[in-house]
Amino acid sequence: MKNMNFEQLNILLKEKENLTLEFKESYTSKIDSDIVAFSNTKGGIILLGVDDEGNVKGQELTNDLKAKINTLTRNCKPSMQVVISQIGKVVVIEIPEGDEKPYSCSSGYFRRLDGNSQKMSQDEIRIMFQENDNLPFEERINKNFTLDDISIEKIRKYLKESNITLLTQNMNEVLQSANVLKEGKVKNAGILLFADEISRFLPQAKIDLIRFAGTEKVNIFDRLQVQNDLLTQFEQAIQFLRKHLHTRSEIKGVNRTDKTEIPLEALREAVVNAIIHRDYSISGTNISIEIYDDRVVVLNPGSLPQGLNETNFGKVSIRRNELIADLFYRMDKVEKAGTGIERMKLALEKEGLDNPLFDFSSFFSIIFRRPSYEELKSKINLAQKTVEKTVEKTVEKMLVALKEKPNISVKELEAITGLTRRGVEWNIHKLKEDGKIRRIGPDKGGHWEILKDN
Repeated sequence: MKNMNFEQLNILLKEKENLTLEFKESYTSKIDSDIVAFSNTKGGIILLGVDDEGNVKGQELTNDLKAKINTLTRNCKPSMQVVISQIGKVVVIEIPEGDEKPYSCSSGYFRRLDGNSQKMSQDEIRIMFQENDNLPFEERINKNFTLDDISIEKIRKYLKESNITLLTQNMNEVLQSANVLKEGKVKNAGILLFADEISRFLPQAKIDLIRFAGTEKVNIFDRLQVQNDLLTQFEQAIQFLRKHLHTRSEIKGVNRTDKTEIPLEALREAVVNAIIHRDYSISGTNISIEIYDDRVVVLNPGSLPQGLNETNFGKVSIRRNELIADLFYRMDKVEKAGTGIERMKLALEKEGLDNPLFDFSSFFSIIFRRPSYEELKSKINLAQKTVEKTVEKTVEKMLVALKEKPNISVKELEAITGLTRRGVEWNIHKLKEDGKIRRIGPDKGGHWEILKDN
């Protein structure tokens, strides 16, 4: 919505009340019926301080009046946003056509018919619900969003993550291919992935990342709120988890692997699960990832999608946002089959950790128990012992091979030990340093001599 100017106002004053225009001589709280009527039809404009004939009587936009109008719109169901401005002596209220019809106010459901706001019948209400309930939020068009609001940088990032190389396709073709464009208008799913400023259109699309000090929701140690596209939300959530969870290193030969105390694979599944199942029609609350000393909680506003319950959860695949899930699949962030919960459990089981807990109350949440300090210490010691035993066995294999065939090649040692070329060369260098072997003659034509037979 863009603020009206003086010239546009003068044109409207010459018109008569119609489907999208209403005159009000002064403010009254009953204008909420006109506001929802416009939202339920084609949108419209209310001019306060203008009589039925289009004569300007005057109305001042005070802070008190603006607050009253905003309160009316917040109390509508669903709540809505309008643009309020003062042009000359007239207060202008611009109401967009709603994306979540039907809207109601304290007096009921209304719609515009010619120049009047009329109360809707039960049949009209039922039909409007049916027409709009059949369309998921991600598929709905946001009429205020244009192609100019798309971020080219985010389009490029999506193409890179999806491993797509384009030579001649333009932005429209990319959006069409991603199935987020309908009759030249961008669907909510497209806004969630590609909007340059998502807060202007879907302010509820954000994620809270919080590290609490201790085990209670009292003292915040670190906090980050990400209000950006869904891919950025996913990436920053994983970075935040890496930052605040313990990491240990496991060394196998010359290779080092970093492992978080809770497997990243399990955490990634939980985060992406929250993002693709989030009910983005809900305002006032966000996805949150809360890290405590003893647990990690991934909390998703809204109940489970229709068809899912505590009994079949994790056994059947029902996604609230099929389109968003498909885009994340294209970017290789989620599996198509919807086996995320099972993979989450397997990743934890592999590390000897408990299964996550699932809370199915008003919000859905996944709770991971963090290993205690003693458990982490035990894992590190066990990993060190395993590495030591592996190194010992590898050294034994190499010494036996060198003794049996002094002119053995590096390639043959790779096959015997299972190491890479670099791994074999590193172990040979170590054996030479330790005084256990030495090379007689050149690389080609020479041989190895065992100095200490272990």
